[in-house]
Amino acid sequence: MNGAAGAWPTMSVQVGFVAGAFGSALFNVADIIPARRLFTVSAFVAALSTAMIPWVASNLAPALIFRFLTGLFLAGVYPVGMKIMATWTQKDRGLGIGLLVGALTIGSASPHLLNAFGGANAWHTVMLWASALAATGGLIAAFFVDEGPYRTVIPKFNWKYISEILNERPLVMANLGYLGHMWELHAMWAWVPVFLAASFKRKGIDPMWTSLAAFATIGIGGIGSLAAGQLADKVGRTAVTIAAMVVSGICALIIGFLDGGDPVLLVLVSLVWGFSVVADSAQFSAAISELCRAEFTGTALTLQTSLGILPTLITIRLIPTLESWIGWRRAFSFLTIGPAIGVWAMYILRHLPESKNFAGGKR
Repeated sequence: MNGAAGAWPTMSVQVGFVAGAFGSALFNVADIIPARRLFTVSAFVAALSTAMIPWVASNLAPALIFRFLTGLFLAGVYPVGMKIMATWTQKDRGLGIGLLVGALTIGSASPHLLNAFGGANAWHTVMLWASALAATGGLIAAFFVDEGPYRTVIPKFNWKYISEILNERPLVMANLGYLGHMWELHAMWAWVPVFLAASFKRKGIDPMWTSLAAFATIGIGGIGSLAAGQLADKVGRTAVTIAAMVVSGICALIIGFLDGGDPVLLVLVSLVWGFSVVADSAQFSAAISELCRAEFTGTALTLQTSLGILPTLITIRLIPTLESWIGWRRAFSFLTIGPAIGVWAMYILRHLPESKNFAGGKR
């Protein structure tokens, strides 16, 4: 597949996630069904959907259907995991959700590590191993995961709470900041490995090093998420998210000019971008959990993640088109729109009285 067609397997996951997450939020699924059960079943079915591609898909069409199903059921994993973490944390919630998002980030990078050790010539193996790792996550959830002492009583179904979330200004600003962050994040994850491969190829560098560089670029975000979580609990949510988006936006502007240049410098800038681009992610979720009604935390987080995936459908699809028009030098600069909007939204939120609910009053 060329660059444009290559966007569709990832976009299918995003569309499936939006459908699953929005449906879950609309019917308060994440707050009505016990979290451990929902997490476990969703992880297993998502893993099976991934495994079905190397097992039965003979062309792109069925593969896209299975990718859609993977995204659909992941909506029962990621936001539910954040809800579970929220029931175990209060003053250290930024650290807790930062740890969870860090795990997500390293998990997202792991296929590139599998790829570095022979997967480039055996994509079936990469997908089957990824599926097995996802199923292992489901087993861990089934036997070792449960909600913590800060859980609330399961509420009655209340679809009107969706409109409440979309009309309260503090929640709107937190969600808008998250949308700006997501505008950049998934397109960066999807296309920086391709960009690194093209740049390294010009230098005659072994493809194994490309995969390792891609793994490090995405995986270092796990450290960034954890570090930002600790910092946000001490200095404030909005301060950390604004700083992270400023750094990641600068990286998006400059990284394209390193195309075909010094590979060491390119990897260093990629690592800074990978560290900063996800560092703020958990803090948007922590902010939502601190601003919303406690009994509907799962619904609020699920709605946030479903809305956040929508802009990724634009950026993931447009980056390869921009690359064909203006080259890698300027293609990524398009992503800076997101951090700019995110910084503005979090600046507004910082000055709202409701932000005193963050991290024990640290804005």
